[in-house]
Amino acid sequence: MNIHEHQGKEILRRFGVPVPQGRVAYSVDEAVESARQIGGEVWVVKAQIHAGGRGKGGGVKVARSLDEVRQFASDILGMILITHQTGPEGKKVNRLLIEQGVDIARELYVGVTLDRASSRHVVMASTEGGVEIEKVASRTPEKILKEFVDPAVGFQPFQARKLAFGLGLTGEAFRNGVRFLSALYTCYHEMDCSLAEINPLVVTSAGDVLALDAKMNFDDNALFRHPDIVGFRDLGEEDPLEVEASKSNLNYIKLDGNVGCMVNGAGLAMGTMDIIKLAGGEPANFLDVGGGASAETVESGFRIILADPHVKAILINIFGGIVRCDRVATGVVQAARHISVNVPIVVRLAGTNAELAAKILRDSGMNFRVAGSLRDAADQVTQAIAA
Repeated sequence: MNIHEHQGKEILRRFGVPVPQGRVAYSVDEAVESARQIGGEVWVVKAQIHAGGRGKGGGVKVARSLDEVRQFASDILGMILITHQTGPEGKKVNRLLIEQGVDIARELYVGVTLDRASSRHVVMASTEGGVEIEKVASRTPEKILKEFVDPAVGFQPFQARKLAFGLGLTGEAFRNGVRFLSALYTCYHEMDCSLAEINPLVVTSAGDVLALDAKMNFDDNALFRHPDIVGFRDLGEEDPLEVEASKSNLNYIKLDGNVGCMVNGAGLAMGTMDIIKLAGGEPANFLDVGGGASAETVESGFRIILADPHVKAILINIFGGIVRCDRVATGVVQAARHISVNVPIVVRLAGTNAELAAKILRDSGMNFRVAGSLRDAADQVTQAIAA
């Protein structure tokens, strides 16, 4: 689950992570009043969307008067902001963060995430703040410092000092940097984050260390422990079909292709998308109906897949381990009768009672194409689109 920058900074404050003073605004008048209450002579007007690269897209402006705050807020609110993370369709800006101007001496990078290769959390830091960390990793990987955290002992003070030294911090900035890193890791760990990224982390001329930006993602499986975080969810930032799928406890991600996929199990879903690509097709979605794959979940899956106008054919690939294939086949027939399906449907069922399932599909009187293998299913669905 993703949240907005201003929400991430609210969480960081709870753990003593220094952030600039700021207020969220939903209108131009609110933006001006927020700037007035913050005080000072310089403010930053920031678009709040779930995507990076906002500055390059025109979504971050520095204002040096209240009139400029009003002008920039008018320009940004309601705009379709296009960045490298939004795709060409962009995202509409519905809220702003008005923040105090900061005297920036240096821009750094800090992030905490899970390193799956070592099964440990890793705290990363770099002197290349304000730059996409992926570019730093590909062009100058030696500029990324890493400290792996033993889950039995947590993030140690010596590790924070080592990273602060590596960033070239000295004096008051060094002491503040060490405190910042320790507080950030505590926040990441206590809030069950999957990512806590500060880019840029800024050092002021006075030696203060502040989170100028904040990107936080959370482990969905741990959200039951954090109802306040669930309350931060902004459905307007999510794909409507993904929101609808979550209501039916389906894992759905919209893609750019034209082959709708209905699969049980994330690993099988990934393999299905791969083999569709190998057969010359393009998957339109990732849809995992889970281990149960009942008639109700299959019907919900059909509705969601068919709501995408780009879908020209559907591939159902179910492995009957926990659930019997004949039950899935019955559910597929029932769902197809309840919904007006006007695209070819290719079905591949393997596992318990697979032969009986194939018979149910063939005897249904409906135009299902039953495949004998996953490769056969992929070939059939791409051929059906080309026909």
